[in-house]
Amino acid sequence: MANLSAVRPSPIAGTWYNANPQRLSLQIDEYLDSAHPPRINGEVLALIAPHAGHRYSGKTAAHAFQTVRGQSRDLVAVVSPMHAPAAHPLLTTAHAAYATPLGVVEVDQAASGALERALAESSLTLAKVARDQEHSLEIELPFLQRALLGEFRLLPVMVHTHSQQVCQALGEALARVLAGQNYLLVASTDLSHFYPQPLAERLDAAMLRCFEQFNPPAIFALEESGKGFACGAPAVAAVLWAARALGADAVQVLHYSTSAEETGDPSAVVGYGAAAVIKTALALRA
Repeated sequence: MANLSAVRPSPIAGTWYNANPQRLSLQIDEYLDSAHPPRINGEVLALIAPHAGHRYSGKTAAHAFQTVRGQSRDLVAVVSPMHAPAAHPLLTTAHAAYATPLGVVEVDQAASGALERALAESSLTLAKVARDQEHSLEIELPFLQRALLGEFRLLPVMVHTHSQQVCQALGEALARVLAGQNYLLVASTDLSHFYPQPLAERLDAAMLRCFEQFNPPAIFALEESGKGFACGAPAVAAVLWAARALGADAVQVLHYSTSAEETGDPSAVVGYGAAAVIKTALALRA
């Protein structure tokens, strides 16, 4: 286990989610128990999950994590946006582990190094940041800690670019690193922000359809057209490119909600979607 001095302390426990380990475990288990995603006809290679505070998006996120509940995954690559200003398009943690109230999640240094080398083939770097405040990656960890059976190692990647070329290179590099391992990919994203509920639902439906088309370039095109939005669109695109290279052939949307369900205010909402990226039974037999 990583030395505690090398552990990234959580900047969001107690605000974005409960800081009490027992209460956090109970809350996440309740979200998972209440989630009833549609049947998955194949193997889940990747998830798309929201990253707002658990009280807002936890119900939707649970639909994604419920599809892998009770499974063992040795390595989990979480790809999220970097909301803060950054000098590099792709970042990872400088720490040896992430802390949450549920324990310490070790960073897989071998996988991180392999990803650095794979990205270097496309003249890209993976910059390391210490004590970052990014919530969108960490927010997924307690769900993973409760849903997955046993411990897992983490490969964290934060994306600060809208370049399709960079995101495709990231996805292809991730696929090379994960191939042959017992892995899970997670793309962290919310959908539209602060539109009235009826408009948000239209924008979000268009983006979720785009996810289901399994066409990463179309995600960028939809945002550029102003007809759909996702703050983690580049992260989703990268994960879709990675999952396709690893054999996935379908995306299944599992749940949708907005912040109005928690706040009661439909005037300016944030949209949340959950999806699974799967290798269907037909592809598994091929």
